[in-house]
Amino acid sequence: MRIDKFLWSIRFYKTRTIATEEIKKNRVSIGASVVKSSKEVKEGDVIKIRKNQIDYKIKVIQIPKSRIGAKLVPLHIQDVTDKEQYELLKMRKISQDYYRNKGEGRPTKKDRRDMDGYVENDIASDFTDWDDFFGETGDDPEDKD
Repeated sequence: MRIDKFLWSIRFYKTRTIATEEIKKNRVSIGASVVKSSKEVKEGDVIKIRKNQIDYKIKVIQIPKSRIGAKLVPLHIQDVTDKEQYELLKMRKISQDYYRNKGEGRPTKKDRRDMDGYVENDIASDFTDWDDFFGETGDDPEDKD
């Protein structure tokens, strides 16, 4: 099976086109050599893939006939990626958790929802009668003429 089709069929890439583009960018290799999309994959090959700034390594156990379900992927490949790579990924996610300082730029949709929830809950708990809030009780001495 071609390597682009293999990476698509084991759900490493969402589409075969994306897999082909990543191979053209020299982000996929078998052993020590960079490959082309037409390279045939065999059982026992170790494929190195650069994705999301992480170097993944997968070992081919068996070749699927076509695209397989996510639960069946472990039957076809074995993940031999270094644990250090996954730690790097975790650290990057933590550091990029909040990408914008408070007060800079427009609020995101999530920020607006958080603010709306805060304001609605605050007003609803403090003020139940708007006439009392605005001081319009009808007992104003200036209104008597």
